[in-house]
Amino acid sequence: MDRRRMTAIGVLVAAAGTAAAVTLPAVAGEGTAPADRAGGTAAPAGVAPEVLDAMRRDLSLSRDQAVDRLATERRAAGTVARLRAELGADYGGSWLSADGRQLTVAVADPADAAAVRAAGAVPKQVDRGVGELDAVKSRLDRAGGRASPDVAGWYVDVTTNSVAVLAQPGAEAAARRFAATSGAPAGVVRVDTSAEAPRLLFDVRGGDAYFINTAGRCSVGFSVVGGFVTAGHCGRPGDRTAGANRVAQGTFRASSFPGDDWAFVEVNNAWTPQGVVNDFAGGTLPVAGSQEAPVGASVCRSGSTTGTRCGVIRARNATVNYPEGTVTGLTRTNVCAEPGDSGGAWLSGDQAQGVTSGGSGDCTRGGVTFFQPLNEILAANDLTLVTAG
Repeated sequence: MDRRRMTAIGVLVAAAGTAAAVTLPAVAGEGTAPADRAGGTAAPAGVAPEVLDAMRRDLSLSRDQAVDRLATERRAAGTVARLRAELGADYGGSWLSADGRQLTVAVADPADAAAVRAAGAVPKQVDRGVGELDAVKSRLDRAGGRASPDVAGWYVDVTTNSVAVLAQPGAEAAARRFAATSGAPAGVVRVDTSAEAPRLLFDVRGGDAYFINTAGRCSVGFSVVGGFVTAGHCGRPGDRTAGANRVAQGTFRASSFPGDDWAFVEVNNAWTPQGVVNDFAGGTLPVAGSQEAPVGASVCRSGSTTGTRCGVIRARNATVNYPEGTVTGLTRTNVCAEPGDSGGAWLSGDQAQGVTSGGSGDCTRGGVTFFQPLNEILAANDLTLVTAG
C-alpha cells in the first residue's frame, strides 16, 4: 500500500514466521503420550522443538507438560468438532480449563449432557446456543459504525454465554447505549471495562518479509497454491510486492479491510510457495493442515520484532473497532505482539490458525492480539493451503 495509507493504519506488521501453537485439552479417560528415546514424553507428530521451547517459556510449563498439553489439545479439537455436529443448534460453545486438562461443552438442552459426558467432556447447561450468541453479535456488527472510538470491540464469550462489549474507562455508558441501539437483547450483552486500544500490527517484516509498492513492508502469512495469504491492511488489489531480497514477487489479487483483515498475493514464477514458516532460529516449522483449535487452547505466533510468543485462545468471533475501521470475525488471544508482528502466521502445533491482524499492549507488559482465521480466508478466495507434505 502507499505510504499515506501506511501512516493512517499505523503500526504492527507481523512476521510470516510461524507461530507454532498447539492443540490441547486433556479429555477424560485418555492417557499421556508415550516416552521418547531420551526418556521424556514424545511430542505429537509434526510439532517442532521450537514450539515446545516457546510454550515452556510463555506458559511456564516443563517440556513434558507442554507435550501433554499439545496431545490433549489435539484430541479435544477432534472431540469439539464431533460434538458440534451432533448437538446442532443446542451447541453452546466449548473451552478448556486454564491448565488445558478439562474440556467443557455448553449445551442449551439438558438432554444433551449425556452425549457430552460420553465424549469425555464436562457439560454445562446454558440458556442459549452459540448460534443465538452469534446472531446477537451480528446485530452489534451491523451497528458498528455507530460505536464510539472508546469502544474497543465486542466478542462472543462462550464461557459466560454472553456477548461482551469492551469499553475504555469512563465510556461504559456509551458502550451500553451502542449495544441498546443495535437492538441486541440487554440480558445477553454485557459491558466490560478495558484499557485496550487495539491498533493494526503493521509495517515490519516477519519471517518472510515483503515490500509493497517499494514502500510498505509486511509479512507472509501462509503459502497457498499460487501465492500466499497475509493481512488485508497490508495492501489493495493491484499493489505490487517484492520479497525481502527486493526481487519482484507478486501482486495483490484480493484484499479485505476493514470488515475483514485478509489478503491474497499471487506470486510470479520466480517464487515457489512452501508449506513451512520461519522459526527465527535458522530453520522452518512444518504446516500440516488447518484444523481450528478450540477456545482455551494454546497458540503461538512468530514475528520479526518479538520472535515466537505463546499464549491461549480467549475467544472466537471477536469484533475489533480499530481507528481505521471495524473488523469482525477475529480470534482473540492473550499473546503479546509489537509493531512489526502483523500479517504473520499463527500455529497450533502443526495446524495453521490464521494471520496477525492487530493488538493492544506489548511484550514487556503483556497484551492482547487478534488474528484473522485462516479457514475463512481460504474459503472466501477458493484457495488451497500448501502443506509440508
